[in-house]
Amino acid sequence: MVRKIGQLSAMKVTKEAKPGYYADGGGLYLRVGPTGAKSWIFRYMLDGSRHDMGLGPVHTISLAEARAKAAEFRKLKHDGSDPLKVREAQLLAAKLESARTIRFRECADAFITAHRSGWKSGKHADQWQNTLATYVHPTLGDLPVNSIETGLVLKALEPIWHTKNETATRVRSRIENILDWATARGYRRGENPARWKGHLDKLLVSPSKIQKVRHHPALPYDSMGQFMAALRKRSGISARGLEFLILTALRTGEVAGARWDEIDWERKIWTVPAERMKMKREHRVPLSTAALAVLDSVKEGAPSEFIFPGVNPKKPLSNMAFLELLKDMPFSDRNGERITPHGFRSTFRDWASEQTHYPNEVAEMALAHIVKNKVEAAYRRGDLIEKRSLLMEDWAQYCAIENRNGDVVPIGRGKAAAAK
Repeated sequence: MVRKIGQLSAMKVTKEAKPGYYADGGGLYLRVGPTGAKSWIFRYMLDGSRHDMGLGPVHTISLAEARAKAAEFRKLKHDGSDPLKVREAQLLAAKLESARTIRFRECADAFITAHRSGWKSGKHADQWQNTLATYVHPTLGDLPVNSIETGLVLKALEPIWHTKNETATRVRSRIENILDWATARGYRRGENPARWKGHLDKLLVSPSKIQKVRHHPALPYDSMGQFMAALRKRSGISARGLEFLILTALRTGEVAGARWDEIDWERKIWTVPAERMKMKREHRVPLSTAALAVLDSVKEGAPSEFIFPGVNPKKPLSNMAFLELLKDMPFSDRNGERITPHGFRSTFRDWASEQTHYPNEVAEMALAHIVKNKVEAAYRRGDLIEKRSLLMEDWAQYCAIENRNGDVVPIGRGKAAAAK
């Protein structure tokens, strides 16, 4: 007996109100529910079991569309596939594709959230968000992350590459990081179009040929004695903190966040933990007699775990405190620019190079710099703490000489010779 297909009519579908199943043929049924709701069902047998597939409600799927779907599923069954499993796989693929269609802006927000706790401060996260909002999102923000290619990255970078290259360089790196994150999460595939080496370096001029290095204004080292004399006349935790910064040649954040439990009084060493160092490496600082005297001057009755606490004893001194202090002191660099706290590291480095005979790697290690020269890098097997101790003691003594007449005689000849 030949089974008929196309038994239902549009009129029948519209007017039928009695609950039940009404065959159109070829496995397609009109289902009228107890409440009168109507839908399409495709029924088929597989491995001796009956399977019902819902094709959708009548008010959404027409009779012609239901017949087309039923024909598609009959062919799948004829080819040996299970229509239900095939449809489930298609729905899953569609969901995955939808999940991958995430905008660049959403990826950026997710990246910042994932890494925020590992950054030094909330300010760093704000910088990410601000630069992306200003220079990237207008071009890439609302685009699917899997559609971003080199031309779009260049469209975001080229307007600022020559005029704001330092910012543009950071922006490029941030785009690259976000796209790498998106790839790792499965939101995109292929090479990173924001990669510099071997890619964008062929399309954009090198930052080194654009950027003008701007050094922090630094006090000439022959003015250190005069400056230190003026600084030591000032009272207050900011003045003592700046004095300690100069005597240890470290950065503002490393000194402002210093804690008492980091000081080894017996060995005269201050150990700065890796998380507070720029290079994320623990750094031992030999403390000169003058540096220890600074600590002694603020130790009595110390109300905080911080050596240089802020207004709130539970928090460290503000990173702006030293800069504000310098605004009230009449000292400038050789170009007449107001000096900065970071500039004292340059002052120390110039003094060590021009006025002492200590090896280069000893001074670089005192500044917690990464030694790039392969020969000098061999010294990284240790931290030259004893040699650096001599250097820092000489630096403290040099800073204590207020009046200098005539030529400055280089110091450290004998000590440096012994240090070699």
